[in-house]
Amino acid sequence: MSGSGVPEAEVPCFTSVVELMELLCGSPDDRALRTAALLRRSHPADKELQLAGLLHDVGRMLRPGDGVRHAVLAAQALRPLLGDRVARLVRAAGGSGGPGGGPDDAEAVATLRRAREAAGASGPDAGVLEDWRPLLELVAAGSCRAANVIDPLGPPRGSITRTG
Repeated sequence: MSGSGVPEAEVPCFTSVVELMELLCGSPDDRALRTAALLRRSHPADKELQLAGLLHDVGRMLRPGDGVRHAVLAAQALRPLLGDRVARLVRAAGGSGGPGGGPDDAEAVATLRRAREAAGASGPDAGVLEDWRPLLELVAAGSCRAANVIDPLGPPRGSITRTG
């Protein structure tokens, strides 16, 4: 069992952006898109915060009706693909703050919660899900490199030292 009380065998794990996008395409609610769009406008440099806004309801899609554990489930499922910070923000935004969040996360979580509330009201068109694929791929690639000692892209090609 994991520290969250969710058995490890039952915790799904996203291994690719394609897999995550397939799940998100099945959601008819565009509140997550509006939340992410609001965060993109208010915090354009914080890509992980924007993705947390887009993905804050993933746990509900993975296991509908699972109550308050949805945030824990989402964090566990997203961590391998998108890294610790996105997982912490999603978990904390769902009311399951958990350990490891610092002052920077506290501010980001408050911002995420405000954006989620503001997105609840109908507003301007927030675009389409496919617009978020490049950002998901960018963050996933960075998370993968940070989590591995060996760079998954392989060693650099060519000489990096100057001779002569």
